[in-house]
Amino acid sequence: MLRIGHRGAKGHVSENTIESFLKAFELGAHGVELDVHLTLDNEAIVIHDETVDRTIKTAAGFVNDFTVEEFAKLGIPTLVEVFHILPDNAFLNIEIKDAKVTKIVVDEVEKFVRLNEIQYPNVLISSFNWEVLQEVKQLNPKIQLGILEEENIKKALDFAKKIKGYSINPYFKLLTQEIIEESHKNNIKVHTWTVNSPDDILWVKELGVDAIISDFPDRL
Repeated sequence: MLRIGHRGAKGHVSENTIESFLKAFELGAHGVELDVHLTLDNEAIVIHDETVDRTIKTAAGFVNDFTVEEFAKLGIPTLVEVFHILPDNAFLNIEIKDAKVTKIVVDEVEKFVRLNEIQYPNVLISSFNWEVLQEVKQLNPKIQLGILEEENIKKALDFAKKIKGYSINPYFKLLTQEIIEESHKNNIKVHTWTVNSPDDILWVKELGVDAIISDFPDRL
């Protein structure tokens, strides 16, 4: 079972920062999950919301109104910067928040595979926007896809079968033994989020999930 740090080690360090990703690995995570948007100058930037207001106390406005240089001064990394700090064989779950950044993310993954700094089996692109996943599939079918869902887990599994997704990535409270068994029969992994309490972690482990995404990777 993979232990994946949610936005790094969000329970310990500010989310989606280099420090948070490094902390997650220090705490025993096999990989990290992060979110990407598009900057004004067309780079993939690692931030969750479409605005900077919540995560950056000294700035306000939409992510796509800021440049990479401006984000650098605010401590917000690019996707490329994260690739450079990943330990060998680390698992990286890239959640695409903004459909406009999709091709850039695919291009960056391809580039780092060519450089032999990452391998396709260690990268997963996930999204709640399933049209994004279809676009990734068309651009590069070698990239593994994770179907994010927070309401209808059966619908996610059906879509995963349809596009030959690598995993379903449901909110943990949607999980059932039957869904996990059906997923595994169809060679589809189950990566669940965001599981933080010891009781919930034990429960999803007993169900037999393939990965747990948590703010506290040290609890996994």
